[in-house]
Amino acid sequence: MSQTIAEQVIVLKERMAGRSPAEIAGVFDAEQAGLDAAGVPLGIAAVGTAMPDGDLFDVNGEATDLAAIRDGSAAVVVFYRGVWCPYCNLALRAYEAQLVPDLTERGVKLIAVSPQKPEGSMTMRDRNKLSYTVVSDPGSKLAGQLGILTAPTDDAAAAQAKLGLDLKDVNADGTPTLPMPTVVVVDATGIIRWIDVHPNYSTRSEPADILAAVGATIG
Repeated sequence: MSQTIAEQVIVLKERMAGRSPAEIAGVFDAEQAGLDAAGVPLGIAAVGTAMPDGDLFDVNGEATDLAAIRDGSAAVVVFYRGVWCPYCNLALRAYEAQLVPDLTERGVKLIAVSPQKPEGSMTMRDRNKLSYTVVSDPGSKLAGQLGILTAPTDDAAAAQAKLGLDLKDVNADGTPTLPMPTVVVVDATGIIRWIDVHPNYSTRSEPADILAAVGATIG
């Protein structure tokens, strides 16, 4: 049986703890605790409402949008932070292995969305051998319409800088804005049938829960 994402995250955190200075790890631990305490924000898009859309870019920098990618099909839309995020790489690999076969059989598309530049999306796709569509949401406009926007704390941003990461350089709009990791099940008519928001970016929607939601809402 495949490991859950939560089980894989435990191993990942243990491995990262041995590589990062204690003070940097402590900053990220504190940030995650704060996100847990804050919880899911008010005003996220409601089940039964239309999935928002907007200008997206594919891995080659060509303009597209969610409706064009879905092309009349139901879809599972995954919002992630970027290729620089180890939890995102882990989750998207798990979705490739544990979601793609079942979703393909059901005729449901899997789409991953982040605010990073198209080259970051291409790296994410190629590095993790993803067969599904990976696109950029410049300015996090799509994520913003869902109500799932966030940004690192000042301390976390400083810790990221010490590790060589500046979100203003990797994000398409030059800001540090990020989506909370979120999975949305959208039916063939473009209506949201399930939404699962994870304020703490070290946790993710489990493949089994996503498949259960697909089965219960769109068949």
